Amino acid sequence: MIELNRGLLGTNSVDQLAFVVKDIDKACEDFSRLLGIPKPNWFLTGAHSRSKVFYKGKPSDTQSKLAFIDTPSIQIELMEVDEEPSTMKDYLERKGEGIHHVAFVVDKISNRLEPLDRSGYPLLQSGEFTSNNKGRYAYLNTEDKHKTIIELLERETPQPKKVADLISEPLFGSRKITQIALVVENIDETARHFSQILGLGIPRKITEGHPDITKVHYQGEPTKADATFMFFKTPTVEIELIQPGKESSAWKDHLNEHGEGIHHISFEVMNLEEKLEKLNQKGYQTIQTGNFYNGNGRYAYLDTKEEFKVIIELLERYF
Repeated sequence: MIELNRGLLGTNSVDQLAFVVKDIDKACEDFSRLLGIPKPNWFLTGAHSRSKVFYKGKPSDTQSKLAFIDTPSIQIELMEVDEEPSTMKDYLERKGEGIHHVAFVVDKISNRLEPLDRSGYPLLQSGEFTSNNKGRYAYLNTEDKHKTIIELLERETPQPKKVADLISEPLFGSRKITQIALVVENIDETARHFSQILGLGIPRKITEGHPDITKVHYQGEPTKADATFMFFKTPTVEIELIQPGKESSAWKDHLNEHGEGIHHISFEVMNLEEKLEKLNQKGYQTIQTGNFYNGNGRYAYLDTKEEFKVIIELLERYF
């Protein structure tokens, strides 16, 4: 894949993955267990006089409880929102708990908004940081075209990554998120929008391999699980686009039941089958398994949405 330029954002490095949750204290406990780290602390954002939140062009008194967790690849943000107007509140009402946005650190937000708006990605919400670090954020109205909201972060003070020391084995054997995957209806159209905003060339399409190679099982039954895939490789995490076909699969059911959007996040592991057996015993049931289209690896989706608000995929690469 050819890197064309730095795109409309001036960067193609994913910095943050943010979850809207109903109970941030419980979410902090769950994610500390997921990653094998101490429970993170949360804080309440400031009032409008300090946060200067504007949602759809109007001032909002919304305040959120936030927690940040640095991982070896990207930062996880947990957000519990109040009843005041915000894009996070709207997301929670429409879709329930889950991944609200993907964030990128940019040089200066004010320099980015006009060209983004001209390209069809208008401003949705903005505000100022209210923690000790100075800066600001802007959410773009990209859910229709990118199947998730994209956030711009402008940091006036450096925020070096602080990956917490392990206090236990990560639940799934790794704490490095390597992939964010989205289910889409039209992979060509969605890829065009990601290419424009990231400044990356459109990846080649990959279709499912022969059933004798992939050996996909969904809900315990064999299936061809036909689909088309594209992979955008960013410096921090891979963005996968999946367009399901007609055959039974986790992707097809997700599209039918929840619409387009983020389907799973991935961790790479060793000894996948051994880990699956142990995780199944702990109550994390397997949704779908299969081999890569070329036989060079294997994957498994686990039913983790209740605790972690998203399906978690385990990947084992053979080469």
